[in-house]
Amino acid sequence: MSSRDASAEKIIRAIHALQLPPVQIMEVCGTHTMAIAEAGIRSVLPETVKLLSGPGCPVCVTPAEVIDSVLELAMEKDVIVSSYGDMLRVPGSRPGDSLQRRRALGARVELVYSPVDAIGLAEANPDKQVVFLGVGFETTAPGTAAAVLTAQERGVKNFTVWSMLKTVEPALRALMAMEDFAVRGFLCPGHVATILGEKGFAFLPEEYAMPAVISGFEPEDILLSIYLLLRQIAEDRPRVQNEYTRAVSREGNRLAQEMLRRCFEPRTDLWRGLGQIEASGLGLREELAAFDAERRFTVAHLPAPQPTACRCGEVITGRMSSCECPLFGTRCTPEDPVGPCMVSSEGACAAAYKYQTV
Repeated sequence: MSSRDASAEKIIRAIHALQLPPVQIMEVCGTHTMAIAEAGIRSVLPETVKLLSGPGCPVCVTPAEVIDSVLELAMEKDVIVSSYGDMLRVPGSRPGDSLQRRRALGARVELVYSPVDAIGLAEANPDKQVVFLGVGFETTAPGTAAAVLTAQERGVKNFTVWSMLKTVEPALRALMAMEDFAVRGFLCPGHVATILGEKGFAFLPEEYAMPAVISGFEPEDILLSIYLLLRQIAEDRPRVQNEYTRAVSREGNRLAQEMLRRCFEPRTDLWRGLGQIEASGLGLREELAAFDAERRFTVAHLPAPQPTACRCGEVITGRMSSCECPLFGTRCTPEDPVGPCMVSSEGACAAAYKYQTV
């Protein structure tokens, strides 16, 4: 069965026919999170099947103390901070304090649509230091790498990247190591898989006996991927299945993989909800240190803020649904967000609020 020759109704019937005992599965892609909520997929699944949202939103996994450091950098004289739209609205540890607010206070903060746009911003402002906030997983990391190499080639001296880029595999390993982890299978991120290929998720069945399906993004894609995942669980035959064959190959995008190797090296990084994870971040290589904002500005890493009522960390690790957060829909809304899960266009709380599904 493929998503092209199977109607949604047919797939739903096949899912119900499996008659599984209670089981939890998890998607780890922000685009999947939003697509699942928009299509109302949870509402058509059996009551015994619970679909959880994992750490698939790059903005959401960026911890508050890192945002606090960014906010301090934004106030430095002659610095222009640039990034994607979601990052401008993400609050730090103090409610309402964001890059958007700092811009209102006089900081130079610019919205860009790609890292290369930030290079153009640097060339247009030679008297300023332009810092691009590189946020994302393996999907966006090649674009950031390309920008760094382009800046090097052009000799742009006033452009740097603050790499907040992260990799998916170490996060999944950390997630599965959690004491209360009870997920039986993963819907793997199709966008990341276009870079890593099917082999990028082989560790799940090979080392953890964890079923895995790489999914596309249409409702039929996701439903079929859920069916394939549940069938693996029912048959106790864990493996990697690629539903998204129209975009994902076995080996992935080797050019993009080489770009990542040229620019980055693994480093320990901090994740919201998961803490420090070894080799989970992408730091610029020593030979590209001139383009590393953290080195150029000796960025202060501020201490962890005091815990708040925001439960984004629990939401993105599957320990809590959005509606179970005490702030959801009351103190925390898209118009006045407290946590990044409500800010990001890929956040679980934003999806649940917009489509009123949890």
